[in-house]
Order: sequence, then structure tokens, then C-alpha cells
Amino acid sequence: MHIVRELLEKEKFLHLDTRDPYIRFAQRVGEAKEELCKTLSKLRTARKKIVGYGAAAKGNTLLNYCGIDTSALEYIVDKNVLKHNLYTPGTHIPVYPVERITHDQPDYMLILAWNFASEIIEQQSRFKKQGGRFIIPVPEVAIV
Repeated sequence: MHIVRELLEKEKFLHLDTRDPYIRFAQRVGEAKEELCKTLSKLRTARKKIVGYGAAAKGNTLLNYCGIDTSALEYIVDKNVLKHNLYTPGTHIPVYPVERITHDQPDYMLILAWNFASEIIEQQSRFKKQGGRFIIPVPEVAIV
């Protein structure tokens, strides 16, 4: 019980016992959604080919929350062979092997496994050398 009391005190000290931090968090999430959707829309309007990288659960949550489907992303690639030739839940975006990027050479790659962005960018050095750019959606939209 001692640890529970300590945690409750810490929450109170951080004002996590009020609605304010959660309201601010929800606002930041909404702003991030708007920024990502605007970025993707602008690129698609410019007729840029955008694909996703990583059919991870966190990425699917992002896709569904933002309403991102095949009108924004042509497909997603993933290293996991068990995900190949399937579709993302809710948004129905096809998932293919990573090698498809080399064949198609899209303009942009939305990194849906953003916690591995550095590794993915390093792994996809050929894509980058050929002019491809990466979109990292979290914590804020960045194009590299």
C-alpha cells in the first residue's frame, strides 16, 4: 500500500488528478492529426507517391485515428512475411515485402514504426539516395 500512496501523491504533485493535463494532451493529439493529414493531402495533391513502412499496431492506430487509407498511402511495406499480401485492419491498405520499394521508388515513405525511424532510414539508404524522403509522424510531423 505504501507504493500506491506514493504514486497517488506523485500524481497529485503533477496535477494528474485533474482534467487539465488530459485536455491539453487531447488538444496536442488533435493538432498532430491535423498536421499529418494536411501534409499527406498536400503531397498527394502534388501527385507524389506515398507508401508506409511498418504494419505495426501503433501505426494502425494512427492510420485509423487519422482516417488514412489508400487515398493517401498506396501500400505499406513490412519485413514480417506473415503480414505480406494482407491488409491493415480498418483502413484496408495492402501490405507488401520491403523489396517493393526498390521496384516502385515512391517519393515519400511514412514511417509507421516511428520508434525505429533511425534504423529504418539507415536501412533504406538506397531509397534516400534515389531521392526518396521520409515522413516521421510522431511526436510531430517531420520530413527528412
